[in-house]
Amino acid sequence: MNPLRPPEPALRAVRPDAENADAIFLVKNVTFLRATYQIRLLAYLAAERGKQLVLKVPAGCRFDGALTDLMAAPRSTLRREDLP
Repeated sequence: MNPLRPPEPALRAVRPDAENADAIFLVKNVTFLRATYQIRLLAYLAAERGKQLVLKVPAGCRFDGALTDLMAAPRSTLRREDLP
């Protein structure tokens, strides 16, 4: 290892909680949700596959401004569904 050179970044991968023919599902049991790397990467994956990314969250969950902007963007593949 060369001390003058920064270490190589680790490759990161994400997996959805479920997937069907027209949607990718991510379930989060939280009260506040941000536009995390996981959500942004799954949104990109959904767009590439021509699917919707469905965020299943509790009814009282609030979204961060960046996540709300991501959902409101033209041709957005993100959709919110409340957990029962």
